[in-house]
Amino acid sequence: MVRTTTLLCAAAALAVGAAVPASAQSSRAPMDPNPVVVVDCFSQAQVRPREYLLACGDGGNRLVGLRWDSWGRWTATATGTDMVIDCTPSCAAGRLRPYPVKVTLDHPRPWPDHPGLRRYATIRLLYTDTAPPPGAKDVTYKLVY
Repeated sequence: MVRTTTLLCAAAALAVGAAVPASAQSSRAPMDPNPVVVVDCFSQAQVRPREYLLACGDGGNRLVGLRWDSWGRWTATATGTDMVIDCTPSCAAGRLRPYPVKVTLDHPRPWPDHPGLRRYATIRLLYTDTAPPPGAKDVTYKLVY
């Protein structure tokens, strides 16, 4: 009886893991049968990514060193660094500059291409020191890829 129960629990755990794309699984968090993901520039689902590209076209804005305080059904919060090209003397010749930032993902919505998964629809960046010029210290973007 104990062996049958153990096998059934293991099979259920495997079935839950198989329902979530490998790219959305994370070894840092317990498996959630209905995870909320953040979708990157390449339409890949991410859970607690350490890096996240904000400027899909030229790569001139990237969140790095993300440390996630929470990853929930409604919001996710992290701290990290926003690396932004300074565009001096031009964006092509500019250098990446670091800006400490708090990140909040929220407004989860169904992901039409992946039934059963929801994706965060907005990202809020709150710069804890200075913001990249000429930007504000508190900005929110829609995440629609």
